[in-house]
Amino acid sequence: MTQDFNSHGQGLAEQSSLSTDAARKLATTAKTTPQTQGISSRWISRLLPWVELRGGSYRVNRRLTYALGDGRVTFTNVGATIRVIPQELREIDLLRDFDEEAVLNRLAERFVQQEFQPGDVLVEKGIPADQIVLIAHGKVSKIGTGKYGDDMELAVLTDGDHFTYQAIIESADLWDFTMKAVTRCTVLVLTQQSFEDVVASSESLQAHIEEFKARPPKAQDKYGQSAIALAAGHTGEPVLPTTFVNYETSPREYELSLVQTVLRVHTRVADLYNEPMNQIEQQLKLTVHELRERQEYELVNNQEFGLLHNTDLSQRFPTRNGLPHPDDFDELITRRRNSQYIFAHPRAIAAFARQCNKMGIDLESIDVGGNRIPAWRGIPIYPCGKIPIDRTTQTTSIIVMRTGEDNQGVVGLQPAELPDQYEPGLNVRFMGINEKAIISYLVSNYFSAAILVPDAIGILEDVEIGR
Repeated sequence: MTQDFNSHGQGLAEQSSLSTDAARKLATTAKTTPQTQGISSRWISRLLPWVELRGGSYRVNRRLTYALGDGRVTFTNVGATIRVIPQELREIDLLRDFDEEAVLNRLAERFVQQEFQPGDVLVEKGIPADQIVLIAHGKVSKIGTGKYGDDMELAVLTDGDHFTYQAIIESADLWDFTMKAVTRCTVLVLTQQSFEDVVASSESLQAHIEEFKARPPKAQDKYGQSAIALAAGHTGEPVLPTTFVNYETSPREYELSLVQTVLRVHTRVADLYNEPMNQIEQQLKLTVHELRERQEYELVNNQEFGLLHNTDLSQRFPTRNGLPHPDDFDELITRRRNSQYIFAHPRAIAAFARQCNKMGIDLESIDVGGNRIPAWRGIPIYPCGKIPIDRTTQTTSIIVMRTGEDNQGVVGLQPAELPDQYEPGLNVRFMGINEKAIISYLVSNYFSAAILVPDAIGILEDVEIGR
């Protein structure tokens, strides 16, 4: 019998039993299911009430309401696409008394959407003036020449304002002011050429413009500005602004969106390595998590139905000074009835908490299913990492909403039933085994979201989190 020695020449104790290293070769090791770091809380998907659809679409019927005579143009938006309501073009002085709907529709269709960043120049003094500009969303500074020849801000234009109809009924005229974006702006532009094309095809519009040109100029105040007609009190019979209410002739229909992937598993794995855990089941579980994460992202960011892009223009508000302030939160939640949930990026929540700390305000928290969630005015603030952060400006958005059909809020949409359904709105379909012995499964997730009335959701925009 030989004895083993270590590196120092010392004898090693003789082994009298099986080592643990050797025993592990034959033992069944306790193990976990496959883990992933890609799972988030997905609060939006969890909190939305889901409407089950028998068909593939969901129609939201609304009243079409707009005010005539208030001087402001009203818009509609479907996703990121914004359109002017044709009848609202009558807020432009040139079209005030023109009411041929077909012609107004043709004019509205000719407006082109444009986007501007803070500091961008929309029009510049001294260049040819050949367009009408409608401000759909944002703030624009009107800069002209002051009394002593220096530049000065003449006005700030916001949502619903417009300039200027004179540009398209006069020839070879120049802008006598500069318009510069103060915030991110979305505008609709009608060029002189597009306007003249519509005029050429409408005798009634031609006659209306000639009549308009022949009218005496409007009264001016002592500063040279157009005089504003006011009606104060209720004596006499003043002409009041009227409201025209109608049903939308083309109500919005939300179609179910789709996220799909093909899961592939080799038959060798499924045959030989299926104990103690089913390999296909574990692969499928991880795949479903990824599809649900993408669902949450699309509910926030999708151009067609995502919450950020489909919030009505009238329900988007800038912060007062960039940082999320308690006053900003107050304005956001009081602009709508029955605000239920606030969603913000975790960094935005931290920025808001810092502002509260600076002001000596204790941010309350409430219990939600055993989780302590920060809250403001009793409304829970849920983290949502799917709300994007602009890397350049370090800004983000904060969403507030109410939910439910009965509450005229926001609802999630999913099919009522699917073939081979695995979870609500998600099915797994066997696609066969190919010549390489690989099993394929088609995994599909159908979903969408709908905003029933404009004030069901509001957004606080351009929230700074980087300072």
